[in-house]
Parts: sequence; C-alpha cells; structure tokens
Amino acid sequence: MGFASLISFVGLSVAAVQAANFKRVTCPDGVNTATNAACCAFFALRDDLQINLFENQCGEDTHEVVRLTFHDAIAFSTSLKAAGKPAGGGADGSMLIFPNIEPNFSANNGIDDSVNALLPFLAAHNTISAGDLIQFAGAVGISNCPGAPRLEFMAGRPNATAPAPDGLIPEPQDSITEILARMEDGGGFSPDEVVALLASHSIARADHVDPTLNAAPFDSTPFDFDTQIFVEVLLRGIGFPGTGGNQGEAESPLPKTSGENVGELRLLSDQEFARDSRTACTWQGFVNQQEKMTNAFQAAMAKLAVIGQDKSKLIDCSEVIPIPVPSSGKPATFPATKTIADIEQACANAPFPSLATDPGSVETLIP
Repeated sequence: MGFASLISFVGLSVAAVQAANFKRVTCPDGVNTATNAACCAFFALRDDLQINLFENQCGEDTHEVVRLTFHDAIAFSTSLKAAGKPAGGGADGSMLIFPNIEPNFSANNGIDDSVNALLPFLAAHNTISAGDLIQFAGAVGISNCPGAPRLEFMAGRPNATAPAPDGLIPEPQDSITEILARMEDGGGFSPDEVVALLASHSIARADHVDPTLNAAPFDSTPFDFDTQIFVEVLLRGIGFPGTGGNQGEAESPLPKTSGENVGELRLLSDQEFARDSRTACTWQGFVNQQEKMTNAFQAAMAKLAVIGQDKSKLIDCSEVIPIPVPSSGKPATFPATKTIADIEQACANAPFPSLATDPGSVETLIP
C-alpha cells in the first residue's frame, strides 16, 4: 500500500468513526431522534412544560423556575464538605424531594410557587430525576425570553438523599464580600461569573422582597433577556418604594405611578454589585453588549447547573432545549426622562456607553 493510499484509508476510517459517534437513535415516540437514548424522555417533558406551564412565554412561571435553578444548585458548600459536615448536594433537586423543608428557609421566600408548579411534572415524568427536572425546566423556560442564550443541559443527576442545610443561599441584604465568598465556596464562581449570573435579573420580578408590591420588575423590560438591567441599576435612586426600609431593598430609580404600574424594585445586592470596585467594571461592561452578556451567562449557568455533580458521568442532552426566541435587537437605552446625568458610574477604567433616551414621560416608564 502506498503512502497516499494509507492516508486515504486512515481518512476514511476517521470519517467512519465520526459517523458512528454521531449516529442518532430513534426515540420510542417515533417522532424524535437523539444522539443518546437517555435524552429521549426529555422531549415529552419539554413539550409538557411548554404547553402546560410556560405556555411558550417568558412569563411569571419562567421567572420563578429560573430562580429555582439557582437556589437548588447553590445550596452546596465545599468547606462544609471538607469538614465532614452536612454540605448540601448542589443541583440535586432537593427542593422538590424535600418540599416541606428547604422552601421554608428565609432565603427561599416565595420559592414554593415554582416548587409546587414542578411537582406534578416530577410525578408525571417519573423516569427523570428532580435535579434534572429543575435544571431542564429552567433552560426550557428561559428559551422563551427574547435574547436569551440556549443553555447547556446535562442529564443524569441522581436524586437528593438529604435536604441542604439552611444558610447557603445568598440574600440581597448580605454584603458583597459575603456573597462573593458564598459563591466561591458554593461553586467556585469568580466575581465576574457572579455578575454574569445576575443577568437573570433582566427577566426577574419580585413579590416578597417588598410586601407592598406585586410582581415588581427589576428593570423596565422584564420579559426580555437584555442588558437594560445593567443600565437601570446604575441610575440614582429617588426613594421609591422606600429608602431601603424593607430588608434587601434599595432605592428605586423609577417611581410608582398608577394602576398596575408598580414602578421598579431594586435589590440592595444588585445596587452594591454595580458600584463595588471588584465588580463595577464587569457590570458596566455588559451595558449594550448583548452577545457578551449572553455568552457569559451561558457559561456561568453551565457551571451552576452541575454544582455537586460529577459532570463526566452526565449525558449532554442540550439538543432537546428549544432554540431561544431571537433578541428584539433594541439597544439599551436610558428610560424616559433619564440621561447620563442620572448615572452613578463606579467603573473608573472605561467611560459609560453612549445611550439614547426612550421617548415618553414618567407615566410610561414601566410597561
């Protein structure tokens, strides 16, 4: 055999191996195919969640389930584990396995809404573990939000065997030093990665931080995964709905007007992250940088979703996650009546981006 023939033979062999590795299996439903048979069960779960929970929308159930992905996963401590103490199981579904324990922790106030929403799906799709259900539901739900990335989904988490101990979930009234230490201990997150995870607040609304407000958004575009949150948290507060009187709440830049227009709620921790020297430039760096923000969030969420797990034992079923709704393409702006003069810039290394101001008056600040 000549040298050229040997090269051709080797090339064909490599191609054959690659083809074998990418051979798809037909799922039992006779409709879908997957790279691994273990992924087949998630097609039915995806469709069930989209139709019967999310309704293919970036609505309240999506917001709540995305919050649950974080609260379930970050309840893990490497230092407690090293000391031989109860350390939590990370992304193990303990919120669903022990629904009468962890949802009662103060940091989980309101989490029972998403726990109760997912429990029927856990029963109906009983071949899927609780940990897989939470992370999968979060990835499916956020795909309905315009501008969100397609999140990685790894399958095969074993069910939790014990609830996580209390005190492992950061709260908005904690100092930045405390939150960064908790995030490093819980998942090895750097300050930049913590800020990236906070991009989820671009689609967040709160019912329990301020009991006088219902579904108060964290920015003026709570149904779009965009960079607007990174602008608005840097606006000067005007004392609404309080002056930090509610634990974990900071002054808001956008006022309550009338009817269902509840203004905007700002978490104390978000305010501090936007102004702390360790995180301020990362925070500002996401303003009007949609791709940069989504890529950073996607990577940080991939890390979050496998806390406490051996990723080498999990199966990549990301193909089941829907292709996300495209971004509207609207650039970040100053809300109506606001300008660069209202920004409390904390990053000393770069000028604040040049942004236009939305048209309108104070009554049109929150849709």
